[in-house]
Amino acid sequence: MTAEVSLGMPQLPAPDYPAEVRARLEADAREVIARYPGSRSALLPLLHLVQSEEGYVTRTGVRFCADLLELTTAEVTAVATFYSMYRRKNGGDYQVGVCTNTLCAVMGGDAIFEALQEHLGVGNGETTDDGKVSVEHIECNAACDYAPVVMVNWEFFDNQTIESAKKLVDDLRAGAEVAPTRGARLCTFKETSRILAGFPDQREGAVAESGGAGPASLTGLKLAKGGTGKVVSPRSSAAETEGE
Repeated sequence: MTAEVSLGMPQLPAPDYPAEVRARLEADAREVIARYPGSRSALLPLLHLVQSEEGYVTRTGVRFCADLLELTTAEVTAVATFYSMYRRKNGGDYQVGVCTNTLCAVMGGDAIFEALQEHLGVGNGETTDDGKVSVEHIECNAACDYAPVVMVNWEFFDNQTIESAKKLVDDLRAGAEVAPTRGARLCTFKETSRILAGFPDQREGAVAESGGAGPASLTGLKLAKGGTGKVVSPRSSAAETEGE
């Protein structure tokens, strides 16, 4: 009698992608992997790639990454569950994140987060019935001088209020065109994931409007360099700030 012995870590059982989907993803994945000296270094962008296919990192996506990078599914899962940018379940077309870190919270972030949950009838990490909007609280996204900040698919909406945040999610659900405070027009979560995987951002004006340091940030820089002795309100207009 012979027994089949499998050495190494067990792999997560998962169905494969349909043949045409796998072929397309594999071609994209090979392009990404070729950018790195070692294949395993491509894991983060590959997780974004599989997320762009189904809207979250599925077991199939985990197995796909493991196969191409010669990793175990345990190793891939460890990374996918460490970073909050990777979804573990399906969500809305628009991921609305309200910063509730210290400064944003004090400036109204906590109130905005609670108001949006009540307005949409969802809890943290939940999605509206129409599949349009998911809401979550997020940690600092380096825009403290524009607190309170709301992000939609990682695009900035600065100096928000309860009413402006409600209008924002209502417009998203209604299909209205919504523009972030800085950057190009919004795209869906799946489209954003593909951009984060390292593929060209095809949005019109995306490069020119990629967003940069605003007047409040630049005022802080001037103060740090001793260029001005006057503190300018972070809500001042660009013209007022430049005048300082």
